[in-house]
Amino acid sequence: MNAVNTVRLLAVDMVERAKSGHPGLPLGAAPMACVLFTRIMNHNPANPGWLNRDRFVLSAGHGSALLYSLLHLAGYDLGLDELKAFRQWKSRTPGHPEYGLTPGVETTTGPLGQGIATAAGMAASERHCAALLNREGFDLFDHYTYVICSDGDLMEGVSGEASSLAGHLGLGRLICLYDSNGISIEGPTSLAFTENVKLRYQAYGWHIDEIDGNDTRAVETAVMRAKTLTDRPSLIIAKTIIGFGSPGKQNSAASHGEPLGPEEARLVKKAFGFPEEENFYVPPEVREYFIGVRRKGEKLEGAWNSMFERYRKRFPDAAELIENRLLQNDAFDWEELLPVFAPTKEIATRQASKETLSRLKGAIPFLAGGSADLGPSCGTLLEQGSDFCPLNPGGSNFRFGVREHAMAAFMSGMALAGMIIPYGATFLVFADYMKPAIRLAALMKLRTVFLFSHDSIALGEDGPTHQPIEQLAMLRAIPGLTVFRPADANETGAAWKTALCRSGPTAIVLSRQTLPVLDASRFPCREGAQRGAYVLLDWQNTLPDDSPRILVIATGSEVHLALEASGLLEKEGIGVRVVSMPSTELFEEQPEEYRISVLPPNMKNRLVIEAASPFGWHRYAGDRGRIIGIEGFGSSAPGKVVSREYGFTAARLADEIRKIANADPCTP
Repeated sequence: MNAVNTVRLLAVDMVERAKSGHPGLPLGAAPMACVLFTRIMNHNPANPGWLNRDRFVLSAGHGSALLYSLLHLAGYDLGLDELKAFRQWKSRTPGHPEYGLTPGVETTTGPLGQGIATAAGMAASERHCAALLNREGFDLFDHYTYVICSDGDLMEGVSGEASSLAGHLGLGRLICLYDSNGISIEGPTSLAFTENVKLRYQAYGWHIDEIDGNDTRAVETAVMRAKTLTDRPSLIIAKTIIGFGSPGKQNSAASHGEPLGPEEARLVKKAFGFPEEENFYVPPEVREYFIGVRRKGEKLEGAWNSMFERYRKRFPDAAELIENRLLQNDAFDWEELLPVFAPTKEIATRQASKETLSRLKGAIPFLAGGSADLGPSCGTLLEQGSDFCPLNPGGSNFRFGVREHAMAAFMSGMALAGMIIPYGATFLVFADYMKPAIRLAALMKLRTVFLFSHDSIALGEDGPTHQPIEQLAMLRAIPGLTVFRPADANETGAAWKTALCRSGPTAIVLSRQTLPVLDASRFPCREGAQRGAYVLLDWQNTLPDDSPRILVIATGSEVHLALEASGLLEKEGIGVRVVSMPSTELFEEQPEEYRISVLPPNMKNRLVIEAASPFGWHRYAGDRGRIIGIEGFGSSAPGKVVSREYGFTAARLADEIRKIANADPCTP
C-alpha cells in the first residue's frame, strides 16, 4: 500500500502547490490505477509509443494529478519538477490530460464521457488491426484498453452511446473501472443519478463485476477475470470513497474540486504514516518498486520486437505496411487514385465523394469508417469493404448507428491507436451533436475525416430541422479543423486529397442536390481548391478599362450561381471575378503574395455568397462588400423552390452586383 499512498499524496501535494485541482478522485481511485500500472498493464515507460502497449484512459480527466503521479513514478519522461509545476504555464502537467503534451497520456480528456467513447474506438482499432495483420503464432496486436471513469462520465450521453456500440461490437479488450463514489460537485449523486448502472450495462451486453475499490487484491482479481472474457467489454463497478484519508473532507463534495488546505493535507499524510511536513515525498522502497515496473516493460517490448523481426522475415509486405503507417509514410499516387470528372452531366458532391472514397479505399488498406446510420445518403456504404462486426473484425465498414457523438469520439480513438485513418459521416445539421468530439480531435491534431452531406437549404422538403444554417460557421470557428465545402466533383477529389495529406482533422461538406461539373481542362479547380481559394473566372479583356469590376466569392453550390451571373453581366459591360473559396483555413495558410493575387486589396467592391449564416465572412467582404447569406432558419419545400424564395438565384445575384457597380465604380 505504500506505492498507492505515495500516488495519493503526490496528487495532494500537486493540488496544494497549484492552489487548484481535484484531490478527491486521486485519493479514492489510486488503488485501482496503481494496480493497473504496476501489476496488469503491458507498457514500457521508456517508449510510450510502443505499438502493442496497453492503453490507459483517465476518462475522469479532472483527476489528472493521479495520472501524472503514476507516470512520474513509473519512469515516463515526467520529472518531479513537472509535478511541482502542476497547472502552471507551459508545464507538461496541465489541469486535464493533453495528448501530445505529456508522455504516456493516450488521449485528451476532461469533458466527461469523451474518454470512454474514445477508448472504445481504440479497442475497435485493436480488433480491426489484429484481424488484418496477425498471423498464426504472431499476435502483433493483442493489447487491452483500460479506462477509469466516474459517476459524471456515466451521466453523459456520449458514454451511453459509445457503451451501447461497444457492447454490440463485442469489444472484449475494453475494460472500464467505474470509480463509484456517489459524489459529484453539487453533492450526492442521488440528487440527479439514481439509475441502476449494473442493469444498464448488462443490457448493453457488458460483463459486470462489483468490488471494493480500495482492495487492491479485489481490483487485480476482477481485472484478470475480465481479461478472460474476450467476447464482450467489462465494467468493474468499484465502490470508493472520494477524498479517502481526509478526516474532514472524505466522502463529501468538499474534496472534489479544490485543495484540501494545508492543515487537512497534513492530517492525510499523518493518516497514511508519511512525513507531515515534507512535500512530494517518495519512499525509497517505492522508487525501487517502480524500477521493477520499468524493467518489466522493457522486457515486454523487447520480446515483442523480437517477434516482429521474425514476422518481418515471414511476412515482409505486411511488416512494411505497419512500419509505413507508424512513420506516416503514406505515399499515395494521387494521379491514379483521384477520379477526373468530366463536365458531361451534373453530379452531387456526396456522390462524387462516394466515387472518390471507393477508389481510395481500394488502395489504402487502413482507411476505415462509416456513418451514423446514413450510409446510403452520405456515400459511405461501399462494396469494397465488408462490415466490421464480432464475427468479421477485419471489415472496414463501420455501422455506428444513430450515434453521431459517439461516432466522432470513436474516430479519435481509432486514429490515436496509430494505424487506422478513420472517416465518419452524417448530415451537416447533425454536426451539432458531434461538436465536442470534433473539438478534441482538432485539439489533438488527429487525422480524421468528417463527411457532412445535405449542406444547405437546397436539401428541400425535410425543412428547417434538417437544413443547416449556422453549422459551417461553427465548424470554421474550431481551431485546427480544416473545413472544405467543394463546388463540384473535381473540387471534392481535391478535398479528399487535402484530408489525407494533413496532420489534423478535416470536415468535407457535401451537397445532396446535383451540381454542374467544372471542366478541369478549362478551370484550375483541382489545383486551386487545394490552396483554399482560387480565381475560377475573371472578366474578359474585351471590356473597357473603365467598366465596373466586381469580385464575387462563393463556396459550394453557390459558385455555379456566381458563374451564371457573371455571364449575364458580361453582356452589360460589368466585369466579374469569380473566386471559389472551398476552405478559408487552407487559403489563410497560403503565402501573402498568393492571397493578394486572388483577393487584390484594391478590389473593394465585393460580394460574398453562401447559403448559410454570413457569420465570419465579413473579413473577406471588407468594408464596402456585401454578403448574401441566411439570417434565419430554412423552410420545407422542394429544394429549388426554397433556394429561389431565399434569393439564391443567378438573377438575384446579378441584381446585387449591379447595385454594387452602380453605387461605386471599382478600381481594377
